[in-house]
Amino acid sequence: MRILFLGTPHFAAKHLETLLKEGMDVVAVVTQADKPFGRGLKPTPSPVKVLAQEAKIPVYEQLKQVPFDELNVDICIVVAYGRLIPKRYLDALPFYNVHPSLLPKYRGAAPIQRAIENGENLTGVTIFRLTEQLDAGPIAMQESVQIDDFETFDEVETKLLNFGCQMLVEFLKDPFSHDLVPQDESLATYAPKIEEKDLLVDFAQPAHKVKDKIRAYDSKPGARAFLDGQCVKIFGVKAIEPCSTDVPGKVVRVGRDGAFVMTSTGLVLISHVQFPGKKRMTFFEAYNGRLIKINDRFHV
Repeated sequence: MRILFLGTPHFAAKHLETLLKEGMDVVAVVTQADKPFGRGLKPTPSPVKVLAQEAKIPVYEQLKQVPFDELNVDICIVVAYGRLIPKRYLDALPFYNVHPSLLPKYRGAAPIQRAIENGENLTGVTIFRLTEQLDAGPIAMQESVQIDDFETFDEVETKLLNFGCQMLVEFLKDPFSHDLVPQDESLATYAPKIEEKDLLVDFAQPAHKVKDKIRAYDSKPGARAFLDGQCVKIFGVKAIEPCSTDVPGKVVRVGRDGAFVMTSTGLVLISHVQFPGKKRMTFFEAYNGRLIKINDRFHV
């Protein structure tokens, strides 16, 4: 079966790598154009482009560049491509998407982060046929994945990545044999793109809300809060400790395990912090380096 693969970031590249390791016939790749990166803003290819070039697979930046007549494509696989597919292509060929949520929940750009942020204990991977409406096509395969109480974005993404790769290989063994089940529109929810304001931690919220906010953006791009006028990143929420409440955001104590910070319902233990222009460090290191002290207060 001749496959056209569409994808851009690391999540997509791992799926492409799996297909190549399985010996599947990926005849071409479509990915987003090189983007400026780093201090020098040097044009940098996407992880999918890098992998495709290493495998000597033709790479295109737009669907209209693909010579479909020459390639004789049987099926198109889309994983975190980052662009909508025009209707004329959807009408001409079967496009299937690998999406890291239990559709119809969390349609959109940031399903993993939004599921963690909302305190979900279950997510999953869905393979569905693309239609014009965003992430609304009929479902071919779906598997659930548990989210543990303190799992970070990185950890949940890795689990979903492994499930997605396994499912995609299984799906492509006989892709057109799967019954397509329509999504229930009444259950649809959305996972909009992450904006800067979404990263701010409000310690006036209950402890479980603070915990979920921090781990949803750990390790990238990092949850933020203000401390003495500086916007710092915080990582590694490890525990919740019920106690009598005090001023939200107040640093109550610091130990080798991290800083205990007050919320509206008790303390959260946070292990790491990153100050502007500095490397990520433990709260204990920051405390010993006099970058933070007891009774300091985080705020939005």
